[in-house]
Amino acid sequence: MFFFPFSDDNPSGTKPYGCYGIIVLCVFFFFWQSSLPPDLLNQAVNNFGVVPVELIGNQENSIPPSLTIFTSMFMHGGWLHLIGNMVFLWIFGDNVEDAMGRFKFIFFYLLCGALAALLQSIIDPASNIPMIGASGAIAGVLGAYLLLHPRANINVLVWIIIFISVIRVPAFIVLGFWIISQFFSGAISDTSSGGVAYFAHIGGFAAGMALIAFFKHPNVKMFQEAHSYAFEKKEFSDFMDYGIPNKKASNFMDEFIDKANNNKDK
Repeated sequence: MFFFPFSDDNPSGTKPYGCYGIIVLCVFFFFWQSSLPPDLLNQAVNNFGVVPVELIGNQENSIPPSLTIFTSMFMHGGWLHLIGNMVFLWIFGDNVEDAMGRFKFIFFYLLCGALAALLQSIIDPASNIPMIGASGAIAGVLGAYLLLHPRANINVLVWIIIFISVIRVPAFIVLGFWIISQFFSGAISDTSSGGVAYFAHIGGFAAGMALIAFFKHPNVKMFQEAHSYAFEKKEFSDFMDYGIPNKKASNFMDEFIDKANNNKDK
């Protein structure tokens, strides 16, 4: 059984250029990483990743440890790491950016990522394993989305052996399950052997929930209602034939048609 969220039914009033820019930078730096020979790649990860013992302890690096908090957010450990992070940013980032504006969103994103790295380093201050990835910052976006749009419906791909379908699942279930899984995984994981920095995810998520009230526009409400019915089921072929059928796409087309009609009337 396989579950994968890939879009939502939550409309956005603006173009999320902040999200687009972050995605482009992450993809660019991933291709740069991929072009490096193994020895230079390891050196780059060690130099630009967050190493807790350097950030919290007394060890030194060729790059100031405080700077690596930010450089690490644009590096990834592989294709699955990159794609998973970018899909989540694509799904949830536009609505959070819409709620606070482009420049505040970028600052919010970086701040959540910094707090995520800091928590992971405090949990395991003796670790000399570098942390890379945008997961902590994106977890902050997820935390903010949960408080802004808990009832928004997420299109989740469900694959059971040969049966493939899409079910709309409320965000509070999708994101609630995700954060609970991070606590569970963090409790049983062995931080000394590397792997996923679960406490960075938890720290980023908590930071996003704590900060959203201060970053959002005053007129933006928390706990907004859904724009579609939950638990509706669609065949995956419908999405393949017509693209992702969400409100964002339809709103864009409605706006385009309205502008065309207005220009015709003038």
